[in-house]
Amino acid sequence: MELIFATHNKHKLEEVKHILNHKVDLLSLTDVSCFEEIPENEETLEGNAIYKAQYIHNKFQRNCFSDDTGLEVVALNGAPGVYSARYGGEGHNDELNRAKLLNDLKNKEDRSAQFRTVVALFWEGSMHLFEGIIEGEISFEERGTNGFGYDSLFVPKGYNRTFAQMTEEEKNGISHRGRAIEKLSLFIDKQMGSVD
Repeated sequence: MELIFATHNKHKLEEVKHILNHKVDLLSLTDVSCFEEIPENEETLEGNAIYKAQYIHNKFQRNCFSDDTGLEVVALNGAPGVYSARYGGEGHNDELNRAKLLNDLKNKEDRSAQFRTVVALFWEGSMHLFEGIIEGEISFEERGTNGFGYDSLFVPKGYNRTFAQMTEEEKNGISHRGRAIEKLSLFIDKQMGSVD
C-alpha cells in the first residue's frame, strides 16, 4: 500500500523509511510531483501537521501523513517551538537558527530543552495524531557533523554527545521523530492486520 509523506526532505524520508521497514510503499512529495509550497502558518505543531496532511489528502485523495517538529527550550519559554525552522529569520537557514539560539542562551544557566514531533496521519478518511518527545539540553557550542537543523547543539538526556555526533541508527533509535513514527508504525500494523 502506498503512503505519501508530506516532505521533500531526503534526510527525513530515509529516517522514516528505515523505521517503517517496508510496511508501506513510502512516497515523498517529490515522488508524486507536488512542488508547491505548503504554508506552515498555524500557531502549534499540531496545527501545522494537520494542515499539511489535509492539504495533501485533498489534492491526491490518498493516505498520507505530515509532521512538524519544534525545539522547545525552557529558559526561552518554549521558544523557538513552532518557529524552529525559521527562528533565525525567513529562509529556513540552519546555521542562522543555531547562531540565534546560542546567542539567546548566552546568559542562561538552565539549558534544558526538548524536541517534540507531531505526526498527523490521514488514513482511510480519518485523522490520527502521534507525538514523540525527547528531553535533553543545549550545548554551549556546536559539536558533530551528522544530522541537520539543531542536531549539533542538542544533547539528549543520558548522553554526553549531540545528535550530530551520533550515527543515524543511534539517533533514530531515540529521537523525537523516531518515537512518533514508531507509534505511526504500530497503528499501520494494526490497521493492516500484519503480524511479524
